Amino acid sequence: MKVAISALLGLALLAGSAGGAIAQTEIDWWHAMTGANNEVVETLAKEFNESQGDYKVVPVFKGSYPETLQAGIAAFRAGTPPHIIQVFDVGTGVMMNSEGAILPVAQVLEMGGGTFDKSQYLPGIVAYYSRPDGTMLSFPYNSSSPILYYNKDIFEKAGLDVDNPPKTWPEVWEAARTIVSSGAAPCGYTSAWLTWIHLENFAAWNNLQYATQENGLVSPDIELTINSPIFVKHMQDIADLAKEGVFRYGGRTSEAKNLFLSEECGILNDSSGGLGDIVNSGINYGTGPLPYEPGAEGAPQNTVPGGASLWVFAGHPDEEYKGVAAFFEFLSQTDIQSRLHQVSGYLPVTMEAYEATKGSGFYEANPGREQPIMQMMGKEPTPNSRGVRAVNLPQLRDIQNEEFEAMLAGQQDAQAALDKAVTRGNAAVQDALGQ
Repeated sequence: MKVAISALLGLALLAGSAGGAIAQTEIDWWHAMTGANNEVVETLAKEFNESQGDYKVVPVFKGSYPETLQAGIAAFRAGTPPHIIQVFDVGTGVMMNSEGAILPVAQVLEMGGGTFDKSQYLPGIVAYYSRPDGTMLSFPYNSSSPILYYNKDIFEKAGLDVDNPPKTWPEVWEAARTIVSSGAAPCGYTSAWLTWIHLENFAAWNNLQYATQENGLVSPDIELTINSPIFVKHMQDIADLAKEGVFRYGGRTSEAKNLFLSEECGILNDSSGGLGDIVNSGINYGTGPLPYEPGAEGAPQNTVPGGASLWVFAGHPDEEYKGVAAFFEFLSQTDIQSRLHQVSGYLPVTMEAYEATKGSGFYEANPGREQPIMQMMGKEPTPNSRGVRAVNLPQLRDIQNEEFEAMLAGQQDAQAALDKAVTRGNAAVQDALGQ
């Protein structure tokens, strides 16, 4: 991808000096960012607009992730879609299977005079947002990866090695039990996002199939395979820990982080995007990679990203897509990506931004910030580890969470929970496909 921003700037300067003001082409960007992240969006749009005179990006907050996605779908059906929309990772399958509604980002970049080179991006990120043939469908704006957090003070009280966090799931279970039995904390282990971390990323990190059709990347007509023995064993381990009082359930999304911040639990699995809250809490923490299952062949493999990406709606004039391409090129600049990564805690999109951040000494000064990147780029993604695509992934997660909650309440074992999640999930997929 080599559209020269300097060339675009030069054309803008020449046009401006040739006499008088010229009309700018407006590019609508619908997003779901709030607070500090909204300020980042506004700053990026302002900086791009000031960098050239042909295009003006107009950011518009449309509510939560689901609200933004629904607003975009409604606008497309009404024939008035924005140029760019931010869609969370769970909506990737929805967008990917929206025939005729979107333009692949790789195509948009070519419309702007550039060429898409996937080698410039972090492998795990570009794989997640691409077709099986490698064509990138959306621009990875804010991506994260699940990692392990642990309380060093609690580890020390429990007699655990504060400089050597557990790396496999059996080691996590052992450390969690030690924390409780020693009295170092009332809870040994908790986890946010059970479906994202313990199913979707458990599958990818251990190079296991989540569903047929390459997890939905080849075809949306999938059948779930998450009730195989290795998944059952993993979830039964968590159910056993819950029964012993060693594991505590916080909720379906990020609520478990509060159990860690309050120092009630000594070990937490959560998104790398949650690092800021943990830093701000002032607790004595450490980080480690997402644990892997030692019995899985080839593990660890690579994780799949959370967060969101930017999609381009079809239906606009070609000239306006040149503006979209210029904006994506602007976002891809090394200094922009490095700053976004360091300020937000999300992953950098490009390899150059990662190398520049590493060369600056940022990771030495901020331990743990490189770990999620290493999980993404450690190995070339496989058909099992490029992510999950389903036309109704939000619904599938709800089904899985319902069965997990019944399991954690002692109403069923892991085999029953996953069998029901597969049966109900497969039926929901067929309903969504209209079959």
